[in-house]
Amino acid sequence: MTQYLLTILFTAAVTLALSWVVWKLALRFKLYPGIRDRDVHKTPTPRLGGVAMFLGVVAAFALSSRNPYFAIFWTDPVPVLSLLGAVLLIVLVGVADDLWDLDWMIKLGAQFIAAGVIAWFGQLQILSLPIGALTVGSSWVSFLLTVFALVVVMNAVNFIDGLNGLVAGVCLIANGVFFAYSYLLVRDTGASTYFNLASFIAAVLVGACLGFLPMNWTPAKLFMGDAGALMLGLLMASSAVAITGQLDPAVLDPEKIGRSQLLGAFIPILLPVVIVLLPLLDFGLAVARRQWAGRSPFSPDRKHLHHRMLDMGHSDRDAVLIFYSWTAVVSLAFLLMYIGTQQSWPGDYAFGIAFGVVGVAACAVLTLLPSQHRLRRLARRPRPTRPESPS
Repeated sequence: MTQYLLTILFTAAVTLALSWVVWKLALRFKLYPGIRDRDVHKTPTPRLGGVAMFLGVVAAFALSSRNPYFAIFWTDPVPVLSLLGAVLLIVLVGVADDLWDLDWMIKLGAQFIAAGVIAWFGQLQILSLPIGALTVGSSWVSFLLTVFALVVVMNAVNFIDGLNGLVAGVCLIANGVFFAYSYLLVRDTGASTYFNLASFIAAVLVGACLGFLPMNWTPAKLFMGDAGALMLGLLMASSAVAITGQLDPAVLDPEKIGRSQLLGAFIPILLPVVIVLLPLLDFGLAVARRQWAGRSPFSPDRKHLHHRMLDMGHSDRDAVLIFYSWTAVVSLAFLLMYIGTQQSWPGDYAFGIAFGVVGVAACAVLTLLPSQHRLRRLARRPRPTRPESPS
């Protein structure tokens, strides 16, 4: 655990320092776009924070190659180098889009190429679907399923990038929970070492988000842009794919574990999905909304979940904190259910369910009730004067 904590601190420090450098350079050379109709911010702000985050991630991987504790996933460097190569491609395309606003077809094509590099050359693929001992029967099916999953998560994370600190904070929470889950999963499966690629990626992402968040918090000095958001989505999806090899498909056979324990057994494959549930929900709604209107699913609009939160009267900061709350409650509920089933807590996953129910109810109240910002704004409005009735 100490090595992972040191990795988080190192990545955060490098990312924070480089974010400040990128911010200064972007201001000096005026490397920032104008304000778009769908943007929430009112002042032109550099969108190259993804470059600093990428360099922080690369620095962490470079350091790990010299660390004997992480030698287990450097024994065969091809998967790691393929992953970093794919991330480099995504960051380059993202930077170009942040500066010149590329056509969505170019960005989507680059995303499929990057996902293909990871799945084909890196051989990080979804090899099994642990549902009643089900395995992917074809290498091509495994390849296509992996590419599809990587591209969907990349776009899902990118779609929620609209408020100061939103993506960095949500990914910080999600990857923190996923790191805890992957660390515990390795322990519970009886592995000889706790060090693995999935946990390392999650730790690096926690550090990158932690280091970038001070520059991105309201009022933001620097945005991560498409380069940062797409990179986070790609690495998050890759870490989830990397851990599928540690799951035995037979563990979810209802005939072996009993129907009463089926929910608890499904948690290992549900939790990696749950941590990106909010971005996936926003992505799905956006695609359906745009397709229904006869437009491209990647055409921009101002109807994302964070835009709707602002329209309900929440301030930017309140909306971001509510998103944090939803992410933390849902992901922690499933993590507690997993821990409960492994530690034989009373009721197994009952504590996690109770935590989730209470947390979701609290988040729903925070979401639906008018925020204090809205109440203060309404109180400042002049009341309309009633015309005097003629005497």
